[in-house]
Amino acid sequence: MDKKDIAGIRRQLKVENDLMRISDIFNVYIMKESTDIYHHQSQPFEMLDKDQQELFMNNFKKLLTGQLDEKLFELKFQREAEDNSQLILHKGLLSSDVEDWKAEMLRMTEKIIHDHPYEKDVVITFIRAEYLKPTKRRNEEAEESERDAVYSNPFLLCSINKTEEPKKEIQFDYVEKEFKYKIEVDPVIDLKNPITGFLFPCITEGTSDVNHILYAAGKANEPDYRFIEEVLNGEEIMTAKEDKAVFEEVIRDVVGDQLSPSTLANVYGEINRVVEENEEDEPPKLDYRDVERVLNQSGEQVESEKVKHAFQQVTDNEGYELKASSIVPKFKSKSIKINTKIANISISPQDLQYVRQVNYKGKRCIMIEVEEDAEVDGFKMLPEAFGE
Repeated sequence: MDKKDIAGIRRQLKVENDLMRISDIFNVYIMKESTDIYHHQSQPFEMLDKDQQELFMNNFKKLLTGQLDEKLFELKFQREAEDNSQLILHKGLLSSDVEDWKAEMLRMTEKIIHDHPYEKDVVITFIRAEYLKPTKRRNEEAEESERDAVYSNPFLLCSINKTEEPKKEIQFDYVEKEFKYKIEVDPVIDLKNPITGFLFPCITEGTSDVNHILYAAGKANEPDYRFIEEVLNGEEIMTAKEDKAVFEEVIRDVVGDQLSPSTLANVYGEINRVVEENEEDEPPKLDYRDVERVLNQSGEQVESEKVKHAFQQVTDNEGYELKASSIVPKFKSKSIKINTKIANISISPQDLQYVRQVNYKGKRCIMIEVEEDAEVDGFKMLPEAFGE
């Protein structure tokens, strides 16, 4: 799945939408510091009142919000995993009977809580639904509706949410004319901040892929590896942050820890070009040969064997491939930070070419080429001749 596929599903998660049909919802309550199921309840989604539906829809949207390889990860299932989650989920997906579906979701729940008590009470929510995607864009002049032909994709979604203690409040009773202490004992489910979850199967351009599952972490670049490997039986992953760290370490091994801003700008520019040229295709990856090419085209003459050796040193795998989109910062936003004791500067990768570190009167200075007058606290800076 790419960001467009995920955004397409997220957009349809709204109440009374004929392109997103949620048939059943199944909630399982787990007590804190316990690995037992305390209570579970299943009902047709349409039986919930609209306010409840809206709360859950917003929860599902929140779960599926975030960048790929940072908060959302497409996982490939391990081929030979014990009590295989792919088989459990597939059986649940194909089940026509609600009780059979619940039984498979309870099996998944057992895997989630096995030897893993939570610090707070949690609610595990499962839904089974159908996502309908028109096969073509709407044509206002054509008689045929955009919904006359659609891709139909049944899917399961799981969202895990912690509970919070109810607030203790002082209220004023207008009738009795007295202040009262309000005591609530029922825990509140925090649907605004899901701690993890998943969508099965992955849906790419209207096609279901039961060999992959979309995992959602609670926070960016903080995936739960136990959940990925033991609960979902997914293969090992690398976050975008980890890929970026590998790339930086490889570059240090090859050219050292000093690099001019213009060279770095060229490196990022070349990688960004590769990303943009393959935007409609599978996300491009870079092996040691690609990194060698990028460095040479950016003005650094390096040898293939040196780059190959750096990959082996950093990753223990000379054939390792880096996701290009993970390496380059957001190209047109001020995503690069230049930190000094005097000031911190934010700049976009494409503008790095206008930054220099120079020696001025025996001191190191940062020089930034600008096209307009700079302002300081509302005042335009007075131009000064360099060196005076």
